Amino acid sequence: MGNRGKPVMIMGFDESEHGIYALRWALDHFFPIGQEHQFKLIVAHAKPIPPNVIHGQGTGGYVSGVERDLKKVANRTISKAMEICEERSVRVTSEILEGDARHAICEAVERHGAAILVLGGHNHGRVRRMFLGSVSDYCAHHAHCSVVIVKKPKRKHCH
Repeated sequence: MGNRGKPVMIMGFDESEHGIYALRWALDHFFPIGQEHQFKLIVAHAKPIPPNVIHGQGTGGYVSGVERDLKKVANRTISKAMEICEERSVRVTSEILEGDARHAICEAVERHGAAILVLGGHNHGRVRRMFLGSVSDYCAHHAHCSVVIVKKPKRKHCH
């Protein structure tokens, strides 16, 4: 099952429960077991740039320590995604992006000519989205491809 010539699907992945749910959902819906897969899957994780690096300040131990920690988290996150895909025997490539997730993911969509982008929705409220910015909301409006935002169902409380 080669991937040559297939349209690209980018999965914007973080290690949150929403990200893991969205990846499993995408695998269930787009990569059925025992069937030819219709997409080439790229799992992408955006690693933030430490604030001092952005502003051109702070060389030395602090920044290199923060950068090392961010790389460690990014590598662990990608490893988790690769493990989930391997469980399903889905061929996948991975990419660690640099910078703000919203912009980095949209740039990856452009660079790869992706046909579809899949993201987990974190179910943040309106106020929190306003202050933090929603990656999925931004990508839905700015990515030049179809965008699927997968929301993890809320658990119903039993009384």
